[in-house]
Amino acid sequence: MNRWQRNRSLLTGFARALAIAVPAGLLFNWLHAPLPWLIGPLVAVGSLSSYGLRMACPKAIRGAGLWAIGTALGLYFTPEVVGQIAGYSWAIAVAICYAIGLGLAFAWALRRWGRLDPATAFFAGSVGGASVMAVQGERQGGHVGMIAAAHSLRVVLVVGTLPFIYKWLGLLGSDAYVAGRLDVSYPGLALLVVVTCAGALVLRRLGLSNPWVMGPLLVAAALTAAQAAPTALPAWVINLGQVFIGISLGTRFEPGFFARAPRAIIVMVVITALGIAVSAGFGYLLGTAAGIAPATMILATSPGGIAEMSLTAKVLHLGVPVVTTFHVLRLSVQTVAAETIYRWLARRAGWPLTERD
Repeated sequence: MNRWQRNRSLLTGFARALAIAVPAGLLFNWLHAPLPWLIGPLVAVGSLSSYGLRMACPKAIRGAGLWAIGTALGLYFTPEVVGQIAGYSWAIAVAICYAIGLGLAFAWALRRWGRLDPATAFFAGSVGGASVMAVQGERQGGHVGMIAAAHSLRVVLVVGTLPFIYKWLGLLGSDAYVAGRLDVSYPGLALLVVVTCAGALVLRRLGLSNPWVMGPLLVAAALTAAQAAPTALPAWVINLGQVFIGISLGTRFEPGFFARAPRAIIVMVVITALGIAVSAGFGYLLGTAAGIAPATMILATSPGGIAEMSLTAKVLHLGVPVVTTFHVLRLSVQTVAAETIYRWLARRAGWPLTERD
């Protein structure tokens, strides 16, 4: 298959996914489900993809979805919010240590009951970014496909349960924040697109993780903190970003996904469910100690991804900057420290160290 045929197949697969995702989002919105424009496409595309319907999500589409969410989150970092978050440094440090410990517990379970090799188990269990952990795990001799699958499954399980639990319990709006700007200016939107995309490209050039979330988030946050944000994001942009992320997550469940390593996948489902419950208890206690609404802190310490958990906080009006800051710093530390921790454990446990280029 030549390049033109590959691109045509990719676009056809994406068009098919979009045709399924948008009606699913409308249905979930009509049913008043939480995060309808994310969860609806995820459920519909993921289900049909796992049964063999060929769909695809181009990298540019996933990047556009992450850009929309990262930019929207950055617009919450007003000067007042930045000053408030600075007082939570000790709680952030505790949460990062907890995330590392939770990842080690996941890795131990995947190693013992999922029967994965040490490198695959460690990087599949680590509560970090899927792409970064897959690359680092591959360098240490791990199975990149299993690592990516474990992270995809974990994020989908967290996104598919926590918002529904929150809505069922009525945990809405207890710790709301307001974005730095509420009015939409389309000339300002064009400027915001340019500067936030430039931030993403700089981070990608530097080889940093999650550039299409982190770059726009940092640029938009800096503009908002300086009271210079040129516009708010239109609601349709945020909704479209959710659809794109839902398609991206859903298309990861290719045919045969659940048959590749059923034992490890079952273990991942069980430990993720336990991890959500334990993290909820930890978040409640940490939030109470830090003077942060427990509902907000539970999202901030959950084993989900930056975009998904911060988006959940946004939709439920639960301390968007707090949740975003905790997850951004947790991911940053995990990205930097994961391989160092693995090598230290490998030397102590006598595991083979196979570092690949």
